Amino acid sequence: MPAPAPTNNRKVFGRLSLPERNFVADALRAETVGGVLLLVAAVAALIWANTPLSDSYETVRKFYIGPESLGLKLNIQHWAADGLLAIFFFVAGIELKRELVAGDLRDPKAAILPVVAAICGMAVPALVYVLTNLAGNGSQSGWAVPTATDIAFALAVLAVLGTSLPSALRAFLLTLAVVDDLFAIMIIAIFFTNDLNFAALGGAVVGLAVFWLLLRKGVRGWYIYIPLALVIWGLMYNSGIHATIAGVAMGLMLRCTKRDDEEHSPGEHIEHLVRPVSAGLAVPLFALFSAGVGVTGGALADVFTQPQTLGVVLGLVVGKTIGIFAGTWLAARFTRAELSDDLAWPDVFAVASLAGIGFTVSLLIGELAFAGDEAMIDEVKAAVLIGSLIAAVLAGFLLKLRNAKYRKMVEDEERDEDLDGIPDIYEQDNPAYHLRMAEILEKKAAEHRRLAELPTGGSGKDDSPA
Repeated sequence: MPAPAPTNNRKVFGRLSLPERNFVADALRAETVGGVLLLVAAVAALIWANTPLSDSYETVRKFYIGPESLGLKLNIQHWAADGLLAIFFFVAGIELKRELVAGDLRDPKAAILPVVAAICGMAVPALVYVLTNLAGNGSQSGWAVPTATDIAFALAVLAVLGTSLPSALRAFLLTLAVVDDLFAIMIIAIFFTNDLNFAALGGAVVGLAVFWLLLRKGVRGWYIYIPLALVIWGLMYNSGIHATIAGVAMGLMLRCTKRDDEEHSPGEHIEHLVRPVSAGLAVPLFALFSAGVGVTGGALADVFTQPQTLGVVLGLVVGKTIGIFAGTWLAARFTRAELSDDLAWPDVFAVASLAGIGFTVSLLIGELAFAGDEAMIDEVKAAVLIGSLIAAVLAGFLLKLRNAKYRKMVEDEERDEDLDGIPDIYEQDNPAYHLRMAEILEKKAAEHRRLAELPTGGSGKDDSPA
């Protein structure tokens, strides 16, 4: 009988290449630390806003500062949302550029999975919100609130729960969040743009062109780029387009491919420098001044009785999970991709539920969608917090069920018996690796034989005379 023809089916969530694994590990390490700080900032904001010090909380975040003549006299909360989050979106722009030119998104066959999953993971929550509000005669203004995933908060939940995730699933979560951020940026730019000031917008475009030209000419010096970036940001803010778009645009302009004489591309180098500022300062401060909402029994009950807030909760918990899982399954089904032998579809479902944690961008879109209605903004923020908490608990429970399996996979990925800095799993087809391992095993066996031949007096040491 002839042997069956080999199949060329691609593996879904298969082992990453070593460079990609190392990049993902470094990126997620920074995001995890930032996520823990984000979690601490959110809890601090809730405590500050629900104690006798709540008046001081409102006083601080409504305090105005900045040059009024330049149209930049903003309150602290506004500075956090428009200013500090521009740093966050700058890093998101670099991540997106890297994914497009050097990561998974550069290969259409590999990109289709996270792209379809992200699109479904944004469309289904929006649909759930719309249907909930149609049934309850609510406003459709907040349809975009439950569409965003907060990768830092999701990783903070993993860190707190102590749950391991194999690198392929973590890379999928990271890539998913990058694509998610891209569509969130498009939503903000298209649906939440005020009346345009074409003079300011033209100035911002000229500034971006100068920024690109300087990068192309290889000009270096933070003292050139930081002032220029501030000017571009200020012009973009005054143009009526949300100022965070300036951060994304500048991030996308950075070169993220290495040349022969470079260890890291300029984009990766700058991302390495800026990410700690974004994850450790910008995003936690945004959370501190945005997440502080009054939490009472009545307020919590209102979240589940008003169509707008219920739509946000259901969108995050149900819509995100079903959308990402269904998108992943459909992409795998119609591209004839096979799930990795080490994983099962319930693992994908668990990660999809983890993506239901929407915080930073969801809070920002909530402020934009209900601008001018402070009471509704606070209620929507409460819904984002509750929905994210439910998604975190659900994901934590599902991931814990398979945590022993994940831990074994992570240990296999990280094992380095020959201590050469390269995980053994990446060297199994290398003859030099097997030669080194044989030498190591022979040395261990010789040492074992030597110790077995030594006379011992109970101490395990050589008691023979010198």
